[in-house]
Amino acid sequence: MTGINDAPEATGNAATRAGRAGAPEEVQAAPPLVDPVAEGMDPNLRRGLQQRRLRLLVDRLLAAGGLQSERLRATGVHRGADVTLDNIDELPMVTKQDLWDHYPFGLQLARNEDIVCIHGSSGTGGRPTLVPYTAHDVDVWAQVMARALGGAGANRASRIHCAYGYGLFTGGMGVHHGAIRLGATVIPLSGGMTDRQVRLMRDLRPDILACTPSYAVHLGEALRAAGVTVDEFSLRAGVFGAEPWTEGLRRQVEDLLGLRALDIYGLSEVIGPGVACESLDSQGMLNVAEDHFLIEVVDADGKPLPDGTPGELVFTTLTKTGMPLLRYRTGDIARLANPVSDSPRTLRRMSKVLGRVDDMLTVRGVNVFPSEIEAVLLADERVAPHYVVVEDRRNPARTELRVAVEPFAESYATAEEESLRRDITTALRERLGVGCVVTVLPPGQVPRTETGKARRLLRWDGGESPVPGLA
Repeated sequence: MTGINDAPEATGNAATRAGRAGAPEEVQAAPPLVDPVAEGMDPNLRRGLQQRRLRLLVDRLLAAGGLQSERLRATGVHRGADVTLDNIDELPMVTKQDLWDHYPFGLQLARNEDIVCIHGSSGTGGRPTLVPYTAHDVDVWAQVMARALGGAGANRASRIHCAYGYGLFTGGMGVHHGAIRLGATVIPLSGGMTDRQVRLMRDLRPDILACTPSYAVHLGEALRAAGVTVDEFSLRAGVFGAEPWTEGLRRQVEDLLGLRALDIYGLSEVIGPGVACESLDSQGMLNVAEDHFLIEVVDADGKPLPDGTPGELVFTTLTKTGMPLLRYRTGDIARLANPVSDSPRTLRRMSKVLGRVDDMLTVRGVNVFPSEIEAVLLADERVAPHYVVVEDRRNPARTELRVAVEPFAESYATAEEESLRRDITTALRERLGVGCVVTVLPPGQVPRTETGKARRLLRWDGGESPVPGLA
C-alpha cells in the first residue's frame, strides 16, 4: 500500500475555500487523495482485498481461541478459507455486552508486551469499555485519520485546532495522530478553557477545527460574545463528531463559524475517529475506510439490509491486531450508499448517524429518535442550537416527552414565548405523531457542555427535574 508520506500534497486553498459558509450550494472541488491507492482503488480490487483480509482475520481468531473462536467453530467455520464476503451474514456477531462480560481484556488477541496504549469510554451507565492498541493499530488509526483530515481540505500547511478531549476518549488523540501523519500542525487544546480557545484561534489562525458539534456551537457563541467576526479568523472547515447531529445543526455551526462543517464517525471498539468521514466532495455522506473496516447494515434480527435502508451499523476490523472484532454491532443507526459517481474517492459511504438503538424512545406506542426532535427544533429559525429532551418516566403508565428549548438571545422577547412554544408543540406532533410538553427557557438556561459529549437526552424517574425550569 502506498505510504502516506508519498501522497501528493494538497495545492492551495481552492478545495476548501469553496466550502465556506454562505455558499452551501456551490459545487465542491474534490480535495486531493491522501492515499490514492487505498482511497481510489477499483471497487472490485478492494473487494478482493477485503476478502483476503477477512480470511486472515478468521484464521487469527480461530488460532487464538476464546469467545470469537468458539462462536466461529459453533457455526461450522474451522478455517478462514470457509468464509467469503457473500456469506458473512452467517458469521457470529460481537456486542457491547460481550465486551462488558469479558472486561477488561478478555477479547484481546495481542500479547501484553505488544500493547502500546489503551483507550475506551465509560460506556452506557458508566460501565467501562477498554480497548488495547498495538503499534500497528495506532499506525492504522493515523492513516485513516490523515485521510479524513485530507478530505476536509487539510494539507501540510494546515493548522488543526483540536478541541476534542484527550485521554481515554479517542477523539483528541485520533485527530492528533492523523494531523501529524498528514504533516500538518496540530494545536492540542483539548476540551474546555473556552477563553483560551478563543484567544488562540485569533492568534494562531487555524484553518481546520476538530471538536464535537455541540462544542463548535459553544465556541462560535463565545467568539461572537467576544466581538470576533468570522473574518478575523481563518477557519475553512471543521471535522465534528462523537455525537449524532442533524443538518439543522450543521447549518447553524456553519453560520456561527463561517466554515464547511463535516461529520466524522468512529468508536474506540473499532479504532476511534476516522472509521468514516465526510469529504468536501462526498455529498453529505461519510466515506468509509473500507480497506480496514468492513461495514454492514442489519435489522433488529441481524439480517442484512439493502443500501438506502436505515439499520444498525456492524463493523469487522479487518486489520486490527490488539483486539480485532468480527461483526461488531455498534448500536448506531445509519444507511449505506455507493461512492459518488465519477469521484476520485471510490469508497462506499454511510449516512450521518440517525440515532442509536438504545436511544429510541417508545412513547405511547410510537418510536421516536432524538435526532427527529432536533430536526424539528432547528428548522425553526428562532430556536438556538441548545435543547434537552427529557423522557419523563415518573408515571410508568404514561411516559411523557418533555422538550426544553431556548430562543436566540437577539430575538428573545417574553411576549413571544407562548407563540414559540405553541408552534414547536404543533411541529413536533406533526413530525413524531405524539404530543410533547415544550418549555421555552430564557437564553443561556439550557445546560451547556464544555468538555465531552453533549447530553441531549435525559431520563426523569423521580425527584427534582433534571433541567431547572422544566415545566
